[in-house]
Amino acid sequence: MLYIVVTPIGNLADMSYRAVETLKSVDLVLCEDTRHSAVLFSHYGITTRTRSYEKFSESRRADEIADMLESGKNIALVSDAGTPVVSDPGNVLVRKLKERGLEYTVVGSGCAAVSALVLSGFDPSSFCFVGFLPDKEIDRARLLDRFVSFRSTLIFYIPPHDVKRDIASIAAKLGARKACLVREISKLHEDVIDFVLPVLPEDTTLKGEMALVVEGAPEPAEELGKLTLRDHYEKYLRDGMNDKDAMKAVARDRGVSKSAIYAELKKGE
Repeated sequence: MLYIVVTPIGNLADMSYRAVETLKSVDLVLCEDTRHSAVLFSHYGITTRTRSYEKFSESRRADEIADMLESGKNIALVSDAGTPVVSDPGNVLVRKLKERGLEYTVVGSGCAAVSALVLSGFDPSSFCFVGFLPDKEIDRARLLDRFVSFRSTLIFYIPPHDVKRDIASIAAKLGARKACLVREISKLHEDVIDFVLPVLPEDTTLKGEMALVVEGAPEPAEELGKLTLRDHYEKYLRDGMNDKDAMKAVARDRGVSKSAIYAELKKGE
């Protein structure tokens, strides 16, 4: 299991009891900066082995970490402060674990929307919390109209009795987008369900507290062409691609060879 552990953004006393116990019990803690985390660990008497896990090297190391988890290791991930993944390392790793069917969870978060975003593996670089949809159909339609062309990840809260209704309303406006229903966050029956709007798997349990994460509107090809080559490449890295696939995608978008993209990226290093 990978435990994505939320740490204090300032006051060390804000650390949750479960977060401390988790960091003490795992086999390894991945830290954005081991020197920074050492202050927190010293305060709580945490002596677990640590290893640096920085954003720029995440694509290269995700498989290595997944292999360790697959071998039976329990690993925690922390950032310098706050919630990993959100503007911090972790999203590439979450996507890799989803791809390989390995378990992960969030520890210590007090916000269901942010936890759902982290667990979904969707782009966390920009997101919008929409909340609950209105009861009246016309009001739902008016609200969703505002997000048809919105490119950031969207997060909704959905009551169990309104799941099918709300998903149908969202799909009617936003189309067949990737979505992730996250239920019972941090509880015994936590579940992360990937699907494409509006077809929710038939065996989905519609009970408990739920959040729905939906990918943003696709970026037009002409907009990608306006990015610098490095920004274009890094966009695909943020989307969860490894180095090789990101270069392939940029080469495809720009109509040039992958070797040309590699050479240009190397010039800027």
